[in-house]
Amino acid sequence: MLLQTAHLVGLQLCISCCWAYSCHNTEPSPDFSLPGDYLLAGLFPLHAECVQVRHRPEVTLCDRSCNFNGHAYHHFQAMRFAIEEINNSTALLPNVTLGYELYDVCSESANVYATLRVLSVPGTNHIEIQGNLLDYVPKVVAVIGPEDSNSAATTAALLSPFLVPLLLEQIPKVNFLLHEDTVTFNDNGGPFSGYTIIAWDWSGPNWTFTVIGSSTWSPGWLDINETKIQWHGKDNQVPKSVCSSDCLEGHQQVVVDFQHCCFECVPCEAGTFLNKSDLYSCQPCGKEEWAPEGSQICFPRTVVCLTWHEHISWVLLAANSLLLLLLVGTAGLFAWHLDTPVVRSAGGQLCFLMLGSLAVGSCSLYGFFGEPTLLACLLRQALFALGFAIFLSCLTVRSFQLVIIFKFSTKLPMFYRAWVQNHGAGLFVLISSMTQLLICLTWLAVWTPLPTREYQRFPQLVMLECTEFHSLGFVLAFAYNGLLSVSAFACSYLGKDLPENYNEAKCVTFSLLLNFVSWISFFTVARVFQGKYLLAVNVLAPLSSLSSGFSGYFLPKCYVILCRPDLNSTEHFQASIQDYTRRCHST
Repeated sequence: MLLQTAHLVGLQLCISCCWAYSCHNTEPSPDFSLPGDYLLAGLFPLHAECVQVRHRPEVTLCDRSCNFNGHAYHHFQAMRFAIEEINNSTALLPNVTLGYELYDVCSESANVYATLRVLSVPGTNHIEIQGNLLDYVPKVVAVIGPEDSNSAATTAALLSPFLVPLLLEQIPKVNFLLHEDTVTFNDNGGPFSGYTIIAWDWSGPNWTFTVIGSSTWSPGWLDINETKIQWHGKDNQVPKSVCSSDCLEGHQQVVVDFQHCCFECVPCEAGTFLNKSDLYSCQPCGKEEWAPEGSQICFPRTVVCLTWHEHISWVLLAANSLLLLLLVGTAGLFAWHLDTPVVRSAGGQLCFLMLGSLAVGSCSLYGFFGEPTLLACLLRQALFALGFAIFLSCLTVRSFQLVIIFKFSTKLPMFYRAWVQNHGAGLFVLISSMTQLLICLTWLAVWTPLPTREYQRFPQLVMLECTEFHSLGFVLAFAYNGLLSVSAFACSYLGKDLPENYNEAKCVTFSLLLNFVSWISFFTVARVFQGKYLLAVNVLAPLSSLSSGFSGYFLPKCYVILCRPDLNSTEHFQASIQDYTRRCHST
């Protein structure tokens, strides 16, 4: 891995050198270089970069009189002076002569160019590609500068593979007197003596220096007089030395750079929380918990089912029980008036099958209350689908039979005779009901509805429900009931001009339309509604269908039996039939 890295870095530097030398070929000025046993490089921005239009990549010429940098020039001269002082001393580095190459790095391109020059092989202007960079010896042993962070980062990235340091290998051996103080260095290049902390004041045309504190190594001691520090902020306010401010609660710190103090504050997503022990990543909540966006803790989910003691449950139970009592009462009323024209025209004994099927569907609704069990999941939707299918089959065949009697008995006598002799009405109801029974049995066997805890739809709730709505069997059963509803509607519409006592088109159309609206509303609400009372909608839709079927077909007949007995007579029905016959002959 080290060998591959070395080749890669070497190749990159080789390409960079070729580009730099082809764009701008400049030798170090003699005034900026000094030969010696060991060379030090200095990178100082003596000039600011001039803004100009460039048509190709090139190294910026730094000898233009754009903007002279006096601060960098002082550093430049300080390095020259320090090296000359060391060379003139017989005590600092005896028998060693230091040299230097000083570069004006007025731009990023000039900085890269200068860094590549100091990495070149002594006596040449190129960098050799070697398998082991640890054996590579550049012309300089150390580099001082650049002074700004961006340029320093670029220079450090180029120097680090070659292990070039801001320290010499011989520095631990240095021991000299400076203004009556002994200067020595440890193995890491740090001085053993103390420091005098000096603040530079750049506010005026002339620089001033103020001693604001001092420190010593042995014993370790630091003293700073904060009142002498002149900050650049308003009213001498201390600037914040942080890259990013602390995040709000529930916001994770996403590091955007290689420094951990520089980050963006991102709120934790819903369903996650920020643990104070780890400020850099949000943790997911448990399966039985939830959390809103930007949360520090998770909350227990509310377990929801349509319990027996809730107010909405009481309303639905009361409505369903009332419907069941009306069905039983209507059955008794029809049994008491079985031989009257109204009951015979409604279907006679077929009415009891219709009322019984509606009662079965009504009883199935009690399975929606309380915590779901296996038995409730198996029976509640299947019983409703089967019971309502029987009712729709009876309604369809009853409407069809009236149309045959009044419209096709004379036009198609053979068909009418075969229908009556082969008990066509009963046969249709049997076949239609058995078809729905087969669909329901297949549904329960293949896509068995089971009690489940649903976690996906509502983040703060755990829905106790059955898996019935997520199966193909549910779709098939209710699609079949939809087909029967359309058939019943079509047959009742064909009989819209029948005698008034037999014309049920308006009532049947009303009940079927209410049935369609109930289920369309149910599926719409099931997709968009976000609340615990979605379970109540599961009861309201079938309850509306049963109520519409009962009110559309049976209530008008109950009204005639109880309130208009004059219309419940053979004479009235015969008069109505005769009136219909006269109208047919006249047309």
